[in-house]
Amino acid sequence: MTRRLLLVHGLHNARWWLVPLAARLRSQGFEPEPFGYASVVGGPERAIRSLVGRLRDAPVDGVVGHSLGGLIALEALRQAPDAAVSRVVCLGSPLRGSRIARDVAARAWTRPLLGRSAALLQAGLASWEGPAALGVVAGDVAQGMGRLFARFDGASDGTVALEETRLPGLADHCVVHCSHAGLVWSAEAARQAGHFLRAGRFLPAL
Repeated sequence: MTRRLLLVHGLHNARWWLVPLAARLRSQGFEPEPFGYASVVGGPERAIRSLVGRLRDAPVDGVVGHSLGGLIALEALRQAPDAAVSRVVCLGSPLRGSRIARDVAARAWTRPLLGRSAALLQAGLASWEGPAALGVVAGDVAQGMGRLFARFDGASDGTVALEETRLPGLADHCVVHCSHAGLVWSAEAARQAGHFLRAGRFLPAL
């Protein structure tokens, strides 16, 4: 069983943001530890280096990343294929790049909101070929601050479009009824994440 976990927060968040998720995973028998980094002023490169060091110094079985945190986690594992992480769950991560990030970066008055994480959020990942099994939990309730910056043609969690969470060839994907921020608080998102971390697959939708 994947028991020892690192939890990685998203943009404009901190370790305390992960407390509800950590509590839900702990109730399922996991040993979660939040990982903090400076998402705006520090930038992904510094966060990735720090996470790689943490994974090598104190190995864990699995990683759960919310939004930008999922991208940070996957980039760290790409650089450290020797890390003993067997499974990763991304919660609402824009794996194919974020339209909102591109719209925000295009305006001089909103561009600073992304800080040094702008490039990674806009580009996302081309693919995932690392040794860790990857699962994605996405939300479909279009609520939140993201609606102030962009409109989505299809379903979204208010900040990230469902299609932005799907990588080509990635079969392990599920949708829960909550918003982008709500993915950290959702009992169903935590239940699905826990099942994937234990079994390598998601539960059938309710």
